[in-house]
Amino acid sequence: MNTIEDRTEISVLVKTFYNKIKEDAFIGPIFLKAIPEHEWEVHLEKLTDFWETNLFFKKKYKGNPMQVHVELDVKNNYTITQKHFEKWLELWMSTLDELFVGEKALKAKESARNISFMLFLKILTNKPNSVV
Repeated sequence: MNTIEDRTEISVLVKTFYNKIKEDAFIGPIFLKAIPEHEWEVHLEKLTDFWETNLFFKKKYKGNPMQVHVELDVKNNYTITQKHFEKWLELWMSTLDELFVGEKALKAKESARNISFMLFLKILTNKPNSVV
């Protein structure tokens, strides 16, 4: 089993993970609705930048993931729930377990747990009171 050494492995992780996301009956439709087919390559590069920044502290990623996810919830009529984040995390963890071992894989798991919690909390606090 490999370790995550650089952007090459991160790219494999991100692409494998999002292939699972797109095929998942529960969260796949949210992603497929949000990202047109012709924009997936750009999106995957941006997410590879995000994880390279996160795991190797290289300033590659530019963006505001909190705002993007709040807007995604709005576009989905405030239907994104904790269950969606649980599924996202389950798929992320299983992809890591299938592909990688080592310190960076553990860091990717820890970061994903923290990120999913913070993103859901941000979405939750931005939902209208009638939806919560």
